[in-house]
Amino acid sequence: MTEEEKNAQVQADTENEENDDLKVVMPEANKTTMPKEEFKEQPDYLKVFANFYIAEFDADDLEVINLYDENHNMVDINSYLLNNIHFPRKKLIDHVLQYHDYNFKNLLKVMADKTGVKPEEMLTHEAWEKWDEEQRAKIPSSLS
Repeated sequence: MTEEEKNAQVQADTENEENDDLKVVMPEANKTTMPKEEFKEQPDYLKVFANFYIAEFDADDLEVINLYDENHNMVDINSYLLNNIHFPRKKLIDHVLQYHDYNFKNLLKVMADKTGVKPEEMLTHEAWEKWDEEQRAKIPSSLS
């Protein structure tokens, strides 16, 4: 280093010491993470029905289930589905059952009372599709 560079360095160090009062100190970032959501354990038949319901919802084909919605449970379920449709199906099932399992249970109770279906025995999507087809066939159609 030349004498000139040394003098410049000494002067810069002196200026830095004098400007310590003006130095900006950045605080360390506080990072917080949300805890992983804990989901209630749901019975398999309820998960299967929720999956079937969401499939029917996606296909705009809830007419048969609507016949058994005496207490407007579908309004709550459908609103939740519309607001959270961006979830993949498996996560959507977990989430909708977390907050609306009672709505599904109310629907299933009326369906069981009116059609004799035993929801606890309906453990596949295909079983619900068959039930849906049977109920649809019982609806009188109009030719006018």
